[in-house]
Amino acid sequence: MSTRTVVTGLGVVAPNGLGAEDFWKATLAGESALDEVRRFDATGYPSRIAGEVTGYEDKKHIPSRLLPQTDRMTRLALTAADWALADAGLDPAELPEYGVGVVTAASGGAVEFGQRELANLWSKGREYVSAYQSFAWFYAVNTGQISIRHRLRGPSGVLLTEQAGGIDSIGQARRHVRKGFPVVVTGGVDAPLAPWGWVPQIASGLMSEVDDPTRAFLPFSDHASGYVPGEGGAILIAEELSTARSRGVDRLYGEVAGYAATLDPAPGSGRPPALRAAIDNALADAGVEAADVDVVFADASGVPRLDRIEVDALVAVFGPHGVPVTAPKTMTGRLLAGGAALDAATALLALRDGVVPPTVNVAAPAAEYPVDLVVGEPRDAELRTALVLARGHGGFNSALVLRTCRTDR
Repeated sequence: MSTRTVVTGLGVVAPNGLGAEDFWKATLAGESALDEVRRFDATGYPSRIAGEVTGYEDKKHIPSRLLPQTDRMTRLALTAADWALADAGLDPAELPEYGVGVVTAASGGAVEFGQRELANLWSKGREYVSAYQSFAWFYAVNTGQISIRHRLRGPSGVLLTEQAGGIDSIGQARRHVRKGFPVVVTGGVDAPLAPWGWVPQIASGLMSEVDDPTRAFLPFSDHASGYVPGEGGAILIAEELSTARSRGVDRLYGEVAGYAATLDPAPGSGRPPALRAAIDNALADAGVEAADVDVVFADASGVPRLDRIEVDALVAVFGPHGVPVTAPKTMTGRLLAGGAALDAATALLALRDGVVPPTVNVAAPAAEYPVDLVVGEPRDAELRTALVLARGHGGFNSALVLRTCRTDR
């Protein structure tokens, strides 16, 4: 039997819910967490809306010795990893010493910690800079801290493809499982809500400047004006099926059936965008046809020209109105390195419960977009196969095929 990678644990830290089940309940209820930025004073910036994780208390989840050396991003990631391992019923000490790896996604590192320490350097002098600055800001810090905390000595790594990174990390985790490593902790968590993380996003020209939280992030809409950022994400436990069986796991969220990534050509090259190729390749990798896909979790950038590219790819693969499409990230914002991982977790929960969560605040897709966008209310459906799409700034495209896990396959 060929090696199969299944997901046995989920850890979610999202703007609209802490923990997978609270997040899922809020998502099905259409509860949006988008609001004015509160983590820093954004009054002088053109963009002022974000999805912030609320109700999270560091001291309840992180040992006191780790607080001085970690950024909010890493604290959220450590918490999500704790929850994912507990959800999987997994004690790494019971597996081979080098059998559990860690692969996560990152965008720009721990910006809040880094900005604070650089401000100390500029305003007070080098003696006021924390020694932990040497690693706390580093883009690979989440992978490192999760590995150290749980003594995970298997293969580790970090994927830097911005919003696409969450999918890419899961794809890399599956590669490690196929190479014989039984378990990989994977996914992504980000926390870019500090000026150092805010200004580069504004400079991209892709952020919404609408101040009404209900109107700021409207992908596929006539009123789309850009994206709204957020913080948080999800950590998943990717496991070889026979390993899960040997541990007595009786609840599998789903199988990582297909994955592909592409890179858009350089602007002005005359060549088409590569998102459709990512979709086609992921479906081929999973051994499924377009007709087998029951739901698409869209990238849903909210930038009109990028929405157009995604719609064109979906119509080319599935036909007009050919498959239900949803973008629950309208409730959280785009979480950069954490976004696609959270979408993957959401898709697995949707497969589990047979329901497609809604795209909130969007009354209907624009008339020129022939897609079956799920809006208003959740939609009950018989779901076996889900496609998750993500694109990262710079031309990264990733596609992930998830399906319900039939152990007789």
